[in-house]
Amino acid sequence: MATKANTAKITDDKIIESYMNYVLEHEHHPKSIYKFCKENKFKEEEFYKYFGSFEALQSSIWNKFHTNTIAVLNKNKEYGGFSNKDKMLSYFYTIFELLTLNRSYVLFTLDGSKKMMDKLAELKHIRKGIKEFASELVEEANAEKTLKITKQSPKIFSEGAWVQFMFLLKFWMDDSSPAFEKTDLAIEKSVTTIFDVFDNTPLDSIIDFGKFLYKENFA
Repeated sequence: MATKANTAKITDDKIIESYMNYVLEHEHHPKSIYKFCKENKFKEEEFYKYFGSFEALQSSIWNKFHTNTIAVLNKNKEYGGFSNKDKMLSYFYTIFELLTLNRSYVLFTLDGSKKMMDKLAELKHIRKGIKEFASELVEEANAEKTLKITKQSPKIFSEGAWVQFMFLLKFWMDDSSPAFEKTDLAIEKSVTTIFDVFDNTPLDSIIDFGKFLYKENFA
């Protein structure tokens, strides 16, 4: 009975927490699943119940950032009445708050941001989640439009949202401002720009956003 009780306590969240603590305390990834499980006092089969490899676990961590963000948004009773632009702003503000709570792990796992493109496999699940979220926003907006020419492309918009997230992630990793206030400003300007682009009024926002990027990167 004791064994069953202990097994019941092992969840995917518990394994993820143990893994994140391990890499931060040891400053390297575990050498083997066997040693990792032994050190954290749970069985290998409990690990494999949720993850087939460390790579799958790492990708799941990023997916948790996305799913937890959606859960937080849905707890807000006013969220359903937000405009699509405000929903996107809320999404980015919230996910970067969660990333900030786990900043040490994120910086470690992305290796100082020098190998971002090499991490696409690890980010595949959060990429899928962000694109699905953005597509849903576009489809909601399109449902209210009668003219086909005014409807937006979910595929293009969702890909743009993913590229936007990657840009903001790199910006946040390099941000040393108090409370990451410059990242908040980047979120606001980038979301405004992408929505203005799809509303066919891009010029002023693109110029404003371009000036902001120039100032932050070259000033």
